[in-house]
Amino acid sequence: MAAIEDAEWLVAGLGNPGPAYVRTRHNVGFAVVERLAAAGAAGFSAAKYESQVALFCLPPTLVLLLKPQTFMNRSGAAVAGWLLHLGLPAERLVVVHDDLDLRVGQLRVVISAGAGGHRGVRSVQEALGLVGFPRVRIGIGRPTNGEAAADHVLADIAPEECPVLADAVARAADAVRSLILEGPASAMNRYNVRQGSDRDPVA
Repeated sequence: MAAIEDAEWLVAGLGNPGPAYVRTRHNVGFAVVERLAAAGAAGFSAAKYESQVALFCLPPTLVLLLKPQTFMNRSGAAVAGWLLHLGLPAERLVVVHDDLDLRVGQLRVVISAGAGGHRGVRSVQEALGLVGFPRVRIGIGRPTNGEAAADHVLADIAPEECPVLADAVARAADAVRSLILEGPASAMNRYNVRQGSDRDPVA
């Protein structure tokens, strides 16, 4: 029977714990790893480093899915703890998170980029002491009605955005699979596509 210590990849979805945050824009990272777990009939359970984990088989690769339970701005402690525990390099980490700078539903796969003001990403980068690791960014758009960015990310997903973000979560889960099984170049070429005919640069 496979054990957690056999995991060859770590996929961390970023979000905030508790029922009050389940439907918020800031929790789309949680939604992606939950979708992956459901596809593999895997369940999350409480674990060390203030986290919940699920062991997911993506044949032929064993993946540990992670939901830090420390709140967003302290996500790095759980991610760094598990990466060290598994003895994996940063190249075997995928962080999935919301992104204000992308339009609602747009995806972007990146390998090395700044935090862009995202406190969860900044926490992970500071905990690891590096910037470069694979990430899947899911666009939630910026507020257009004068709402503060902090209020926007912590608000429930608007009804008109629900189908768009549900589709984005499904595509982000596929992007994680592509990153692991096919490599970053293939994932970037496939998923860094604008909604429309224009393409984003893949670098």
